[in-house]
Amino acid sequence: GIARDENLRMIKNSCAEAVKRKGAGGCFFDAEHFFDGYKQDSSYALACLDAAAAGGASWLVLCDTNGGTLPYEIERITDEVSARFVVRSDKKEGEPLGKGVRLGIHAHNDTGNAIANSLAAVRAGADQVQGTLNGIGERCGNADLIAVVPNLMLKMGLQTSVEERSLARLVDLSRLLDHRLNRVPRAESPYVGMAAFAHKGGLHGSAVARETRAYEHIAPERVGNRRKIVVSDQAGRANLRMRLGDLELGDFSDAQLDRLLQEVKQRESEGYSYEDSEASLSLLALRVRGGLVDFYTIDRFRVMDERRWNALGEEVIESEAIVSLRAKGKDRSESRSESRSEGQKGEGQEEKGIERLTAAVSVCGPVNALDKALRKGLTEMYPQLEELRLVDYHVRIIPPDKGSSGTEATTRVSIDFMDAEGESWTTVGVSANIIVASLRALDDAYRYMLFRAQQEKG
Repeated sequence: GIARDENLRMIKNSCAEAVKRKGAGGCFFDAEHFFDGYKQDSSYALACLDAAAAGGASWLVLCDTNGGTLPYEIERITDEVSARFVVRSDKKEGEPLGKGVRLGIHAHNDTGNAIANSLAAVRAGADQVQGTLNGIGERCGNADLIAVVPNLMLKMGLQTSVEERSLARLVDLSRLLDHRLNRVPRAESPYVGMAAFAHKGGLHGSAVARETRAYEHIAPERVGNRRKIVVSDQAGRANLRMRLGDLELGDFSDAQLDRLLQEVKQRESEGYSYEDSEASLSLLALRVRGGLVDFYTIDRFRVMDERRWNALGEEVIESEAIVSLRAKGKDRSESRSESRSEGQKGEGQEEKGIERLTAAVSVCGPVNALDKALRKGLTEMYPQLEELRLVDYHVRIIPPDKGSSGTEATTRVSIDFMDAEGESWTTVGVSANIIVASLRALDDAYRYMLFRAQQEKG
């Protein structure tokens, strides 16, 4: 509600006070709504920047607060601001701007252009990019620095405050933040996503093996990522060999690869999908080759749901799971007992394993109850399973054959897991029964984690 002139005085005085307190170079003026304001009244928008510069601001940050400006507009307007405030004589690509006020860009992603807008502003003279890791922010998010930084360095050849050798940590940094926020990393994220360098199809995969530049814009290792050969019913032997090499599962003979390829195609015809389920694919490959440790056996399970009302008249739905299993690990409760000697172990116990009958109740659904019951029976033998977290659960209904009813459809369950170090993997299970499909995905997750732990021990 103040007058325009008073607003300009407030901007100038505020910047002057910041400089007084922090010294030269200590004032950043973030011009919120700058681009929208410029399009409505360019003269007054520029006058606001004039006032900030007159007050001693060393940085003028141009904000696309509503995220509605397109890259060509960003570049044109930033170029005009740059010509007004920045001394850019003989500026070459990659060099600092030199004397004068320096410019920044703060872009929101409401049109999906935050990254492009940031790069366009840099081309026009901006020397600072404001953004967030993984683009996190209100509404549609901010400019994603995880993509902005390699674009500036690897594509535009500019020097940034990030050393090139540090780019190899981008994937770890991105996933660390997702882990802290309990979010599943986006497979499609540029540069760092699991699908960013994924290749599918027999001829495609074979071509990648011969000439990676035909299908990859950079070497994935430069940003800490890796090539991924997707295995599906389109895969050939070359695809499969490359994929298994990426998974570090050792050597496979041609005959084993052929058997595995047929198994993958058969399972995908039943509804399985191994494109993103590398943990389940790894276990399938190890079973085909032989030698996978049978850490435990699930003999039987039962899941029940109960609907009731509590004393307040509120509806309560509880799921109870009961699991009978045998595990071949070492029971920590027995190892702590000094009175139990080796000679007291039952004959044949080594073959049968340690039997467990466990139950768990959950108000979060039958799959959660089943997960809790299974871990309850396994963690005494395999304590590392306590660290495994279920972070996402996906269900896809595969339409039934013609002539069948919709409720006879096959269910595919994919579950994303994460361990204590932030490493994540996905497993898949398929069945006409959604609980059985979920159990198969859970089972693969446990076995894969135990297999990894066994590998680390050597």
